[in-house]
Amino acid sequence: MISKTLAAMIAGTFVAVAAIAPAHADAVKIGSKNFTEQFVVAEIYAQALEKAGVEVDRHLNLGATLVAHTALTNGEIDLYPEYTGTALAAVVKGDLSGSADKIYSDVKGYYEKNLKLTLLEPTKINNGYAIITLPETAEKYKLKTLSDLGPVSKDLTFGAEGGFSERKDGLPGLKQTYGIEFKEFKIFAKLGIRYSALTSKDLDVSYGFATDWQISDNKLVILDDDKNLFPPYYLVPVVRQDALAKNPKIAEVLNKISPLLDNDTMRGLNAKVDRDKEEPADVAAEFLKSQGI
Repeated sequence: MISKTLAAMIAGTFVAVAAIAPAHADAVKIGSKNFTEQFVVAEIYAQALEKAGVEVDRHLNLGATLVAHTALTNGEIDLYPEYTGTALAAVVKGDLSGSADKIYSDVKGYYEKNLKLTLLEPTKINNGYAIITLPETAEKYKLKTLSDLGPVSKDLTFGAEGGFSERKDGLPGLKQTYGIEFKEFKIFAKLGIRYSALTSKDLDVSYGFATDWQISDNKLVILDDDKNLFPPYYLVPVVRQDALAKNPKIAEVLNKISPLLDNDTMRGLNAKVDRDKEEPADVAAEFLKSQGI
């Protein structure tokens, strides 16, 4: 019989070998940040590439933006889904007030010149901030845009996390751009609580992200940001240039995927994971099958 000590040494040797040996030297390494939408989109990328005959290694749930970005620049991964506004704010540190095309162009130019990365074709997903209300509230106050909200905001209660009261694109921005000053500001720690507070009418207005599945589930109204206070956050594959040069199929495949993804579609995919408790890989596979891929 092998002693426990010897068994532990053998096991440790195998772990050490596994750690230093490259799993798939020629595989495309796909990463993601640490939330549902990223898991699903990264799986869509991975499975679409696999169906095109490209070997893939998954490195999902890496962490927040700068963790995933650092993994990309260090060559630990070859690509991951990113948001144009996030890249501009966190990496480029540029002006967020431009148009969607300008922000995409600024990020792409900076990444190519300074980081040896590039942006492929953007999806139609704009996961930016969304000011939301119930249909009956929108109907009562004739609300379609944030400009409509300004004159009646003093009669309404708003809820968000505490930091929203200080951010340039939070309450100060709403006041400066639209003259919005709410009767009361309620602070909520979690997004889900804000949605339940809104639907139970403890709030009149709240904010979320445009691809939150709760928006569709509760038939909430997104008020149009008609003066463009909020920057665009279009989802786009960010790829290492050396990976593209080595495997041009990456661009060919992912550029065909991007036009298939929009906000309504993404809300549905997010709901299947968060609400229905399906696995992101299964949701991705079902989506690709529905698109004939």
